[in-house]
Amino acid sequence: MATVPADQAKHHEATTNEKLVITASSLGTVFEWYDFYLYGLLATIISAQFFSGVNETTAFIFALAAFAAGFAVRPFGALVFGRVGDIVGRKYTFLVTMGLMGLSTFVVGLLPSYASIGVAAPILLVVMRLVQGLALGGEYGGAATYVAEHAPNNKRGLYTSFIQTTATLGLFAALLVVIGTRTLIGEEAFKEWGWRVPFLVSMVLLIVSMWIRMQLSESPVFLKMKEEGKTSKAPLTEAFGQWKNLKWVLVALLGAVAGQAVVWYSGQFYAMFFLEKMLLVDGATTNILIAIALAIGTPFFIFFGWLSDRIGRKPIILLGCALAALTYFPAFHALSEAANPAMAKAEETAPVTVTTNDAECSLQFDPVGRNKFDSRSCDIAKAFLAKNAISYSSVEAPVGTIAVVKIGDTSITAPDPAMVTGDQRKAAISAFQDEVKAALNSAGYPSKADPAQINKPMVVAILTYLVLLVTMVYGPIAALLVELFPSRIRYTSMSLPYHIGNGWFGGFLPTTAFAMVAATGDIYYGLWYPIVIAALTVVVGLLFLPETFRRNIDD
Repeated sequence: MATVPADQAKHHEATTNEKLVITASSLGTVFEWYDFYLYGLLATIISAQFFSGVNETTAFIFALAAFAAGFAVRPFGALVFGRVGDIVGRKYTFLVTMGLMGLSTFVVGLLPSYASIGVAAPILLVVMRLVQGLALGGEYGGAATYVAEHAPNNKRGLYTSFIQTTATLGLFAALLVVIGTRTLIGEEAFKEWGWRVPFLVSMVLLIVSMWIRMQLSESPVFLKMKEEGKTSKAPLTEAFGQWKNLKWVLVALLGAVAGQAVVWYSGQFYAMFFLEKMLLVDGATTNILIAIALAIGTPFFIFFGWLSDRIGRKPIILLGCALAALTYFPAFHALSEAANPAMAKAEETAPVTVTTNDAECSLQFDPVGRNKFDSRSCDIAKAFLAKNAISYSSVEAPVGTIAVVKIGDTSITAPDPAMVTGDQRKAAISAFQDEVKAALNSAGYPSKADPAQINKPMVVAILTYLVLLVTMVYGPIAALLVELFPSRIRYTSMSLPYHIGNGWFGGFLPTTAFAMVAATGDIYYGLWYPIVIAALTVVVGLLFLPETFRRNIDD
């Protein structure tokens, strides 16, 4: 009987162990992203279920803000669990974060709606989002560090790129469950109660993922540090209280992660919200188109991770940010023409303007949900246009001017609230809205995107391009962050810039961008947010970010 040489057996054992590490870490992280992204996918429905006490524009922005709340606390989760991970170990820390994430997601599926318990419903929803955010703040750094510390030095980009696919795979899994449920029970039932099913299913995924993670052993780098007594006793102080390390935290944030974050959330989430809310494509079609683009683009996370092992992390990440900054405006304009050609044509042939004194108008977002936008003529006009996703520009007029909406060559004067009250005001507003709606219809503005007119291959192509930019900036980022920091404080140091970038710069992107759209009336104005951040990252990265791909991280 032939025997296997010892060195081959050792190599086979190492390879098998590495595959287990990658598979177990990735599957667990896929599940956590599935949990986290369900909310984003269902933001429009959740706005109706939990924020129905306010006007529609405010409700949608509130729903996005609740989505962002989970991102807001991610840096705090990074501090708490990063410290635990550097002191106690990588494995047990991300077991705890997974449990918190899974349970909070399951509870969202059980929450009563606004109609049932009033304002307590959105409060409970936000609390669950905060728990999810804290858990995810500790998860990513642990998984990325754990995989990187098992990887050979020349394959770290490749190995950690599998972790990078998990966010997209989690979104893809959530899309499939949402699409499947919608198809099975129908759109009306899904909006009424079926949206809860994907949240409740997460309990099964939690049990499976926890079992898989339990099979893992601790990171060899951490075990070596522990045996030699080199683990940090105060990782927070060491990571952020000493300039020699803090400066790299800042460089990582501004020179890599901030741009990566806005490109990621623009390409996967803002594009999805833009299709559904701005271009009026139905939710089911939007989900399918996004899912196809993700399926095409996801393998490129692996490709760019592999490529970064050969040419470096920095050029790939910064090129992705630069392309995003240069091409977002033409890409989203092309998306409009492909997804809703009737609207794109109407905007070109019959542009909408609102002539008014802007100083007298309210921002079309009410943080306390009490403004009905009916006390000024310009608010009445702009609120109706915003509700119907009509892009418009403002024409400045003298103080006291009654707002006039112009659609092509048709001008419609808004009612003056000072001249009518009570039922007369309601009737005047209703008559104005009917007149504007008729004029919009005559000018070719559709009430929703016509499925038969959607150029689906072109939409998928544009969405795939946006996803490819995501893979460029996100595929190599874990390896870059791991390599920037010493092993004794790696979990803590890499987690904070990652979650400030992705939690704050990226997580607040949909909310900020749509608030910018509501403020200006221009459906493309929100793109300035990711463009400016991506351009900033290119400049800072070129000047200060080092190349790390040949570093030894065992010390």
